[in-house]
Amino acid sequence: MTGKKPAPPALDPSRDALFLDFDGCLVDIAPRPDAVIVPRDLPGILTELSEALDGALAVVSGRSLHELERFLEGFEGLMVGSHGSEARGMEPPMAEAPQHLGAVKEDLAGFAQEHDLIFEDKSHGAAIHFRSNPAKQGQVEAFTEALTERYDGFMIQPAKMAVEIRPQGFSKDGALAILSDLVQFDGRKPVYAGDDTTDEPALAWAEEHGGFGIKVGDGESVARYHLAAPTNVRDWLAAALRVE
Repeated sequence: MTGKKPAPPALDPSRDALFLDFDGCLVDIAPRPDAVIVPRDLPGILTELSEALDGALAVVSGRSLHELERFLEGFEGLMVGSHGSEARGMEPPMAEAPQHLGAVKEDLAGFAQEHDLIFEDKSHGAAIHFRSNPAKQGQVEAFTEALTERYDGFMIQPAKMAVEIRPQGFSKDGALAILSDLVQFDGRKPVYAGDDTTDEPALAWAEEHGGFGIKVGDGESVARYHLAAPTNVRDWLAAALRVE
């Protein structure tokens, strides 16, 4: 079981490259996507770590880039949003919004309103959260499946108590592959921390490329290490800054 896996070793700023999910990893999951609470010192910790790693640190999230920038105001390092389709600090992976994006969002928003669920707008996609009514999961899955059949270029991304529609061809492991080609990541071991099914390909990528993954929270994972909650992740990050 994941909970029986060991805690990760101390981060080595001279050798490691660090990739961090946001929701459920750096911050706790909230009832609504806009209600997450970001610890006041988190942007500063990320800034210090990025400097210690000579820039080999990136936040990699399914959230839109503009949301990450708002929540982590003060951190100016690399960020990848929308599951790898937009980025700050590197060439944007997706130059234009996908075709039919407006129609997809409109249909998802209408369904969410009709069923009293939470609609989350994203730069290159959208999601419906059913945390408030788990019994609606089957209906959400069936509706989003029908949407991907109606509109080309999109795929379903299951998440914790949510279903997202996002552009095809982008993923968090793909983002790690692109980031690792940047000069500051050259020769370093990839370390990825994440909590959700959306993170499993990236956790596997880190394990397969000479580094390791850290599963945050409950659930099975390909990662060899485990931390119980975002507070433990933040403690682990802060400990790396205290090493002389």
